[in-house]
Amino acid sequence: MIYALIVFIIYAALFIPRFYSPVSTGFLLLDVIPALLIALPMTLIIITGEIDLSVASIAGLTSALLGVLWAAGLDIGLVLIISLLAGMLAGAFNGLLVAVLGLPSLAVTIGTLALFRGLALVVIGDNAVANFPPALTSFFTSKLGGTGIPTVMIGVVLVAIIFGVVLHLTPFGRGLFALGYSKEAAIFVGIKVVRSKFWLYVASGSVSALAGIYWTLRYSSARSDNASGLELTVIAAVLLGGVSIFGGKGSIPGAIAGVLLIGTINFTLRLGRTSDVVLIIVTGTLLIASVVAPSIIDGITKWLHTRRHRRTLPQASASGATRATASGVQEGK
Repeated sequence: MIYALIVFIIYAALFIPRFYSPVSTGFLLLDVIPALLIALPMTLIIITGEIDLSVASIAGLTSALLGVLWAAGLDIGLVLIISLLAGMLAGAFNGLLVAVLGLPSLAVTIGTLALFRGLALVVIGDNAVANFPPALTSFFTSKLGGTGIPTVMIGVVLVAIIFGVVLHLTPFGRGLFALGYSKEAAIFVGIKVVRSKFWLYVASGSVSALAGIYWTLRYSSARSDNASGLELTVIAAVLLGGVSIFGGKGSIPGAIAGVLLIGTINFTLRLGRTSDVVLIIVTGTLLIASVVAPSIIDGITKWLHTRRHRRTLPQASASGATRATASGVQEGK
């Protein structure tokens, strides 16, 4: 997937007008930051064999709460802390239902997807809050010199490093892979399954809240429908990056490459003034391909292995029978 990303970026730089410039780089990275953030905990959750479909709704609820509290006159620092805590509580609620009560994550997070989006609408209604501190909104759209790279990418890279270290370099992360392969085996070797899943959902809610805060301050607009549909992009990118929907397989670099690839494809289509409907179709197609392609590849691999085995088996039996016959002839003599 990393190679595919590099190839597509080279293609876009050579053949897509206005793509190869610091301005385009800046807008591209600003667009992918919310999906990139949420994809990090989503990778860990899917590796365990679970899923979280409520991430975009948590981001929307955080955005609505941020706008209402700021409009009520609270200090912006306190507003940000409360909004982040709201995301953590939403993630803990998911974790309670999935990890502690043992309910199916797909059913639970479909329900909380609607619940949290509905709460966002209750909190802020059809209104929009847009008068956030100019210095804060300017920071979330600022760039590092003339590179076009957003300043907030520094924080995003740090978060990605933390999740990468946790997944790939700690016993906790190795336990997540074991949990994805077999829950019973993970329990047998001493992995705390309930605790692991619970904290993963708390992390997912927290990072989704960060994405909601970023979304609000980048566009300087708090609305109940902010980040709507983002969960589709995140899941498609994570699966496209090599994370198995069945659990037990995946990596943070692969997920990041998947997010950047989908973000680059969508950005190039926008440069060509493609409608949002086509973008949704492309994302959905990539999601289907990322789920179906591994199964097709595994099926073809098994078929080829079986075919080779069947070709060699009769030859081995025939050679064995020939040796047995020759041995019997020599004994008879």
